[in-house]
Amino acid sequence: MAAASTSSSSRLAFRHHQQLAPYSGSHPQTPGSVSFLSGSHSFSFKSLETTRRSQFSRISVTVKAESRSEEMQLDISLSPRVNAVKPSKTVAITDQATALAQAGVPVIRLAAGEPDFDTPAVIAEAGIKAIHEGYTRYTPNAGALELRVAICQKLKEENGISYTPDQILVSNGAKQCIYQAMLAVCSPGDEVIIPAPFWVSYPEMARLADATPVILPTSISENFLLDPKLLESKLTGKSRLLILCSPSNPTGSVYSKKLLEEIARIVAKHPRLLVLSDEIYEHIIYAPATHRQLSQLILTSGASSISQKAGVAALGLGYAGGEAVSTMVKAFRERRDFLIKSFGGMEGVRMSEPQGAFYLFIDVSSYYGTEAEGFGKIEDSDSLCRYLLDEAQVALVPGVAFGDDSCIRISYAASLTTLQAAVERIKNALLPLKSAVPV
Repeated sequence: MAAASTSSSSRLAFRHHQQLAPYSGSHPQTPGSVSFLSGSHSFSFKSLETTRRSQFSRISVTVKAESRSEEMQLDISLSPRVNAVKPSKTVAITDQATALAQAGVPVIRLAAGEPDFDTPAVIAEAGIKAIHEGYTRYTPNAGALELRVAICQKLKEENGISYTPDQILVSNGAKQCIYQAMLAVCSPGDEVIIPAPFWVSYPEMARLADATPVILPTSISENFLLDPKLLESKLTGKSRLLILCSPSNPTGSVYSKKLLEEIARIVAKHPRLLVLSDEIYEHIIYAPATHRQLSQLILTSGASSISQKAGVAALGLGYAGGEAVSTMVKAFRERRDFLIKSFGGMEGVRMSEPQGAFYLFIDVSSYYGTEAEGFGKIEDSDSLCRYLLDEAQVALVPGVAFGDDSCIRISYAASLTTLQAAVERIKNALLPLKSAVPV
């Protein structure tokens, strides 16, 4: 990598040399050097020490003038705020599985929630057409007016709620929306109420916003839905934000209208408590379940994906976006039904049938405490997922990443053929552990 800047008085060049090694799940010391050339003086930066503290590095760099012997230590360590953030297990496992696949290992990757469908041709062509027509310039910070108008129309027609374009903010994705909402309303000492299992990023976003995540457990017997009585018992004067995700990642659970009404009545008693409704999977839902919005009952801030319909409408494609989503939902349902049938009859496995999204969150805690030959003891969801990656070459995400260590998450955003192969591998890997599982 090289970059150069010239002026009338001096020349400055930057060079970075780095040797890359295959990913191994650890963080090896990577040799590297940085050189600066300015005027008649030549300086060399050499990384001499990399010490990992918590999850991130504190790096000391020695600066040494090649023509002189004195040295100067530069502290380029990360801030306490960033050091407090835990790395995403979803990303880590996906990266590890990708590295194994690139090394020739036939890994089946069911960790990331990325659908296997290509962008529908009509949508891709509309995007290309927009680029050719010059729609590549900066837009207003809130988003293009045409898009915000289309979003308002979508919310009115589909959800029965009314907004004006100046109340809509378009971001680079739901993650940015959620994080910026937390930054906007949370102060140090505030609490963010998060039902578990949760999307992995919620607690870390709260910490980055100097707020404290308060985790409220749910149970598989109640389809992982928040108990209103538990919510009411945990609210204090510090409670600032409640996050609800429906359909849920990682469980696929969907909140009913009745349950949302109970939650709304509780929230209404706490004027300082705001609600952020994450509805990214609102169109991926399986009948007879229906999507209900908490914003139909109380005022909320909502994060949703407009790429499915409203964004398409803004490009003048009308119903095309909805048709594409319907095709995907039909395939997701077929995959979900296959997984439920496949795991439903297995000893030691419990599950709650997903009503939306494309994840199956199964309780495999009965396998904990068993010994796997050549691997060791299966102690928790993390070790079980490592065992399945080693033994079956299937990448899954441990439930501990989502706040429930009894489960693992399987993404069925992959083809049915891929899922069939994965199930066969998982069953074969768990078979030797079967004798230790109580019936």
